[in-house]
Parts: sequence; structure tokens; C-alpha cells
Amino acid sequence: MRKISRNDPCWCGSGKKYKQCHMRRDLAQRRTRRQATARRHREVLIKSEEQIDGIRRASHLTRDILDALTERIRPGISTEEIDVWVNEMTAEGGAIPAPLNYRGYPKSVCTSINEVVCHGIPTPERILQDGDILNIDVTSILDGYYGDSSRMFLIGDVSDEARKLVEVTRECLDLGIEQVKPGCTLGDMGHAIQSHAESHGYSVVRAFVGHGTGIQFHEAPDVYHYGEPGVGLALQANMTFTIEPMINIGGYEVTVLEDGWTAITTDNSLSAQWEHTIRVTDDGYEIMTA
Repeated sequence: MRKISRNDPCWCGSGKKYKQCHMRRDLAQRRTRRQATARRHREVLIKSEEQIDGIRRASHLTRDILDALTERIRPGISTEEIDVWVNEMTAEGGAIPAPLNYRGYPKSVCTSINEVVCHGIPTPERILQDGDILNIDVTSILDGYYGDSSRMFLIGDVSDEARKLVEVTRECLDLGIEQVKPGCTLGDMGHAIQSHAESHGYSVVRAFVGHGTGIQFHEAPDVYHYGEPGVGLALQANMTFTIEPMINIGGYEVTVLEDGWTAITTDNSLSAQWEHTIRVTDDGYEIMTA
């Protein structure tokens, strides 16, 4: 079949030029297929004991940074202050903040508040208010190894609705982790998370997933937080990846703002997320960022 050029009549028979009709949609579909093929062909990395030790050290630094932030997070501080603290603590630990300049991201940490699902950019103008819920996502690179984790913080007097969402989202993370062992599938983990979230009337974000990590920031496999039991990749010992369910009170659809990073719930409902880096052991799991 001859390739259609931009100025040819569209294949659909509308009478319009291809560029004015289906060209943009067709290009997007081709790009999506290429990306899906690339994901399928990425190699899942099974880590050596030396690599596991390095990932563990990076993960412990990330944990320690989040622990230290717990004492500082309160109403009246700016998300910019959080970014400065993370940058300073990461450097003090001999590490580098992975988000900084990653694909153009401008800060050292992600701070996602209320309806922000993920990738919220810290700014001096955004001051934490009484009643906010906040996700802080920290990834440290220590000696070339990555440790990735995020936590929710309740700012001041939080509503019962918001508090419940945060608690259920943490339960979703824990239930997903409990499925991890050699032979478990990604679908087992996703199903456990999805079932618990939906039993409370919440939705699971589809647009963002967990991922392999440790030697690179983002590795194979993609870790979906929804799915069917027994479906998908079977886990092997010494795989390392994140589980990071993003759970919304409303629908699961998200919108990315003009900054190209900040993702919010399309219906402006509250969203929460918890994340750990997990290692598959010979008979279960290790929470590396705990």
C-alpha cells in the first residue's frame, strides 16, 4: 500500500487533505505502538549481590531523608523549602537527587498536594495549608545506585475524607507488597491493589505505574496497580522495582498541566500515593526503603 503524503486526500474519504484529517491521530497511534514494542523488549535486570547491596544503601538514604522531613513538614512552609532540604540532605549523604534535571525536571524532589497525582514541582509560592495532604517523592543516587520512595504527609487538621484516602492508599501498597515472591505475577499485585481501592469506592490511576529501578532510575518491568491474578510477568529473585499506587477519590483520569510534569486528577478530586522500592527474595520480599 502506498504511503499517504501530507497533502494527499485522507484515506477515510472525507475529501480533506490527510494533514487536516487523520494524520495527527495516525501518527499518535504509531508512536504508541512503537513505545509499547520498546517496553515489551526491555530486559528485566536481575541484580547481583553487589548490586543489591548498593541499591539497599541508596534506599536507606532515601528512607532517612523522608524520616528527617517528618520533623519539618507543617503548615506555613513552602514546597521550595522542602526541595532545598532534600537537596542538602542528599548531598550530605554523598548522593545525587535523581529527579534533578531528569528529562528536564527542574527540582530535586516531587511535592504533590491534594488533587496533584504526581510530579508536582516545588515552588516558593506554594505554601502548605492546614488540611492539605502532601506526597513527597524522593529518589537518591548513591554510588550509581537508586533508591526510590514516597510518603504521604497530613498537614494540620485534615478532613476525615482525606485521612481515609491516605490510609486506604497505604493499605493498597501493603497488600501489593504482600503478593511479592518468586512466581507471583504482576497481575497478582495489581489485582490486590485494585480490589482494595475499589472496595472503598476509589479508583486506581492508569496513566502512571511502578517500575524496575536500582541500576537505572526507570527499568523494566512496568508495575501496574490494577490487573488480573495470574496475568503478566512472573517475578524472579533479585528483581528490584517500585510499587507506588496512586489512588483517587474520584475518577482515575489525569491531566498534565502546561509545565509538562504536574499531573492532576481531571475531576479535581483528591489523590494519594505511597511508594517503596522492593526486592524479590528467594521466598518473599524485602522492603528496601523501609
